[in-house]
Amino acid sequence: MYRTTFLTTALAALLATGAQAECMQGLTVKFTESAPRDRFEVIHTATGVFLTGLRIDLSSSAGGLVFDTAAGGNGVEVFQPFVPEGEMQHVDVADGAEQLEVQLNEMSTGQRAGFTIDVDDQRAQSDLGQIRVTGAEISGASVVFNLADGTMLNATFDQENRAKVCT
Repeated sequence: MYRTTFLTTALAALLATGAQAECMQGLTVKFTESAPRDRFEVIHTATGVFLTGLRIDLSSSAGGLVFDTAAGGNGVEVFQPFVPEGEMQHVDVADGAEQLEVQLNEMSTGQRAGFTIDVDDQRAQSDLGQIRVTGAEISGASVVFNLADGTMLNATFDQENRAKVCT
C-alpha cells in the first residue's frame, strides 16, 4: 500500500512539474528580465529539425504583458526597440504590441539566437512593478515554432520564464 501510494504520488509530481521541460531534445525560448533591455533566447537542441521562425504571443500572459518599444505608449518609463542577435532577422515591433513574429536562417541543432526588447506588464498591482516582469507574469504567454517542413509546434511559458517543446 505504502509503495503504491509513493509511486503514484511521485508520478503525479513528475507530471505536474512539466516532465516535458526536462527533455534532452527540443526547442526552447527563454525570457530574461534585465535592465534596460529584456532578452529572449532561442535554444535549439533537437536533431533533424530546422527552425525557420517563431511567433511570441503575450496576450494570454498572466501579467497582461506588452512590448514597450517607444516613448509615450502603453509601456512604463523605459522603452527599448527590438534588437536581433545571432541568426535572427530584424522586425519592426509596434509599441504596445502583444505579438511579434521573427524569421530565422534555418537554425539547427546546437545553435542559439535571440533578441532584446523591453517588456512591461499592464497590471496595477504587479509583482515587481510594471517595468519588471516575473515568471509568474509571463506564464501563459505562448510561442509557435515554425519548422522548415511546414510543421508548427506550440509551447507555453512556465513560471521559470521558458517555453519549451520536446521533439
